[in-house]
Amino acid sequence: MARRGEELREHILWAAKDVFLEMGFERASMDEVAARAETSKRSLYAHFESKEKLFLAVIELVKKLFLARLKTPGDYAEKPAEALTLFIGRYLEGLLYEPSIQMCRISMAEAARFPEGATEHFDVVFAEANVRLAAYLKEALGLPARASSDTAERLLGQLVYPRVLRALFGLEKLAESFEDAAAAVDLKPIRKAVAELIASLQNE
Repeated sequence: MARRGEELREHILWAAKDVFLEMGFERASMDEVAARAETSKRSLYAHFESKEKLFLAVIELVKKLFLARLKTPGDYAEKPAEALTLFIGRYLEGLLYEPSIQMCRISMAEAARFPEGATEHFDVVFAEANVRLAAYLKEALGLPARASSDTAERLLGQLVYPRVLRALFGLEKLAESFEDAAAAVDLKPIRKAVAELIASLQNE
């Protein structure tokens, strides 16, 4: 049975995501997206009136997927130390996942053309994780709002962002999956940093 309505729209988005990741925005064409989605260009344009709007819709799809897989620290464990360790590990794994790095590169390359899309992508990939981590630090460890935000930024700046920058330049091994619940990255340095942070807070 042929796909229709929202089902077809969703199918087109997934096909378009693969096309943009493989070809970048400039080289990707609506013909290629229609072919991958096994639909007509007429149906494609009925859902997305331009390649630009389709690209922005793909960013929105990626945003929802990333946040759904990332969750919040409290979803990982009851004890704060383990919850923080697993959340940061999962976040790092998500950022080092090859399609995530490809999408970051495309967003940066097209930032001048799609400033709102680039902002949305930055917010979901970087800002939202910081917000979720800070909220957990405030709730679980009783830190004031400003201190929790600063602490979250410090942890991610120490453990996550340097590796992401290396990955963007092709200097870091990329994760093969972002599907499983358990992080596939080395948690030892993360666990150590989290333990040192909690110990320092307890000594204050």
